[in-house]
Formats: sequence, structure tokens, C-alpha cells
Amino acid sequence: MIIDTHTHLGYDYVYEEDFSVKDLLANMERNKVDISIVQPGTVLDLKTIVTQHNTIGALCRDMPRKIFGMANPNPNLPTNTYRKELARCIDDLSFVGVKLNPPAHAVNPSQSAGRRVFEAALDLGVPVMVHTGSGIPWSVPSALIPIARDFPDLNIILAHSGGSMFAGEAALAAQLCSNIYLEASWLPGFMVYRFCRTLGADRIMFGSDHADNVATELTKFSSIGLTNEELEWCLGKTAARVFKISTT
Repeated sequence: MIIDTHTHLGYDYVYEEDFSVKDLLANMERNKVDISIVQPGTVLDLKTIVTQHNTIGALCRDMPRKIFGMANPNPNLPTNTYRKELARCIDDLSFVGVKLNPPAHAVNPSQSAGRRVFEAALDLGVPVMVHTGSGIPWSVPSALIPIARDFPDLNIILAHSGGSMFAGEAALAAQLCSNIYLEASWLPGFMVYRFCRTLGADRIMFGSDHADNVATELTKFSSIGLTNEELEWCLGKTAARVFKISTT
């Protein structure tokens, strides 16, 4: 079972990337990915993010048990507006998580706009994936330690595991907080291997971030000397447990 926990669909207005359904599905088929968790690009306004959420929701309905959605409304929207759209995604569209990208939305995760993401996710029963790495200071992994401690019943996934520069800090955050998990896209293989040995493969997730990166990320996991059991956890079982996805 291969679950890609970090894929995109739609236009990203901050990074100016256009993620197409054609590329998403082609790379899933080419690389035998069983499930993709799909999030929108970075969107600043409400109307556009509703449209992108609806597009992902329609794909989820068309491809049940293959595509699952992850919401990404702008946390700088008014509190009630943000909460209403996130609840709609979870309750009506059956999305399985929410994304927070601190540099893209100019949000300090520790201040009010950032914390409303964690509060809403806890109430709605879904995990939060947080971009970490580029975009310091708000994207350093250590910023999530006090938040993870304040929300011990909420699972938090560090996208990119802090990147190469802050990977050690991401590992420390996961060591200190059992509700922190690491998504390892763009990391060198030796760091992923070290995470599996020090934290356990049941704390690590596969993610591609870009459709063209799927093959590279899968090759990384398969070529670093992990056991079959460790590969099963990294490539699917960890994500299935955290996102509450049934694979039977």
C-alpha cells in the first residue's frame, strides 16, 4: 500500500505553480500509488479556495478510496469564515486533514491566526500538516513543539521534515512530542534512514509534493536499506493510521 500524503491540485497564487489532475493521476498510475491525499495550491481569497476545494471534492467522489482531500483555507480569513469553510470540507466533502503553510499565508503558527488552525482541526477530528523548512522563522520545526504540547490529542505532520537544514530540529521535535510525525519529501535518503532508526518508521510518511517527484521519492525510500516492515510503515501504514484511512 502506497499513500502519497502530500500532493496538490489547482493553481498556487503564491508560488505560481499550476498543478493539474492529468499530472497527478498519470504519476499515480506510473508509480503504482494506491492513494493520494490532495490539497489545493495556496489561495488568498475565499471564493477561489472554495472552488479548489470543490474540485478536489469532486475528484474524491469520482475516485473513492483513491483520492482523499486536505483543506487549505487562508488562516487570515475572519475566524468564523475560516472555521465554516474548514468544517464544510471535513463534514460535507469528507476531507481527512488541513494544511498550514506559514510563509505562504504569512501566518505565525503560534499567534492567533495560526492557532485557530489547530483549534479547529482538534474540534473536527483531523490532523494538521504544517510546512516546515524554507520560510524561516515561522517554518522552523521547533515552533511546533509548544503547539504540539498544547494540543496533545492532535496529530501534527511536519511537511518536508524541516528540509535538509532543519531536519535535525524536526527529529528533535518528534522525539519530544509523540503527536508529531514527519513527512520526508525533498530530504536526502540518509536522513530518512536515520529517522527510521531513531524515531521508528511508524512516525515517518512518504510524500511527493510535486507529481514529477513521485518516482524520485519512492526510489529514495526503496534504496536506503529499510526493512520490508519499515517500508510498509513509511509508504502507507503511518499515513493510514494518522489520517484514519481504511486500507482493507
